[in-house]
Amino acid sequence: MAWQSLKIRTDEAAAERLSDILLELGALSAGIEDADAGTERERPIFGEPGEEPPGVWHNSVVSALFEEDADIPALMAEAGRTAGLDLDGCWTVERLEEADWVRLTQSQFDPIPISRRLWIVPTWHTAPDPGAINIALDPGLAFGTGSHPTTRLCLQWLDENLQGGETVLDYGCGSGILAIAAVKLGAGKVAGVDIDPQAVLAAKQNAELNQVAVEFSLPNAAPAFQADVVVANILTNPLKMLAPMLSNSARPGGRIVLSGILATQADDVAKVYGQWFDMDTRREDEGWVCLSGVRRS
Repeated sequence: MAWQSLKIRTDEAAAERLSDILLELGALSAGIEDADAGTERERPIFGEPGEEPPGVWHNSVVSALFEEDADIPALMAEAGRTAGLDLDGCWTVERLEEADWVRLTQSQFDPIPISRRLWIVPTWHTAPDPGAINIALDPGLAFGTGSHPTTRLCLQWLDENLQGGETVLDYGCGSGILAIAAVKLGAGKVAGVDIDPQAVLAAKQNAELNQVAVEFSLPNAAPAFQADVVVANILTNPLKMLAPMLSNSARPGGRIVLSGILATQADDVAKVYGQWFDMDTRREDEGWVCLSGVRRS
């Protein structure tokens, strides 16, 4: 059995309506993605505490899955009429062959070497180096498996700079990978915060899987302490908006580690955080940058 994968480029005004229409027309599933993902125009759609959520992405891709025999041109004509939109030239479709999706997904995730002593190992793999610091982590709903350059950059910073016993705050913890790595690398008290309840749940499960103690929570339940190290692997605009709060979360003399920043955005972010920190390090991987600095007294 095979399926048809449909993608429609549209704007935020039409994305949710089109998604609903496609489901009404028999789509097996439908969702909305950021058409600008991976570019400077990429932006989150989840608001921070005290902000109104900005909604869906301005440039969106509506994706839907249909049965193999579905008449996609006819369905698109009907969807356009129902939505009052001209969808000619806005959509593409490709055949999706039947596969063992679990096995196929697993085959795409091998153990990831972060450094000579630190590995990310999916649970279905045997650790390549049993004597290394191995973090067991599976792909899930929350961001952070070690495969993205921003996550690798933060992990490498933690591996090279943690001396043992530090307090660490991971803001925007996603899967919890950075907080879990910090504990395994010798940190003392470690907390992780995320605005997404699903991420907090996934992070707690991953901490239990790795047999480490980390306090994961939503922002309104976050522990109040100034950390030796504050790490935030999110995106440029949230990093700039959260700068006062993240800066106050670091003790005088403490370190901040920032990623999720495109190389072209690095100077702008460094300038914002330079109000509180002496920014001293810049690392780059595949066009993404990790910045760090020391909090002034």
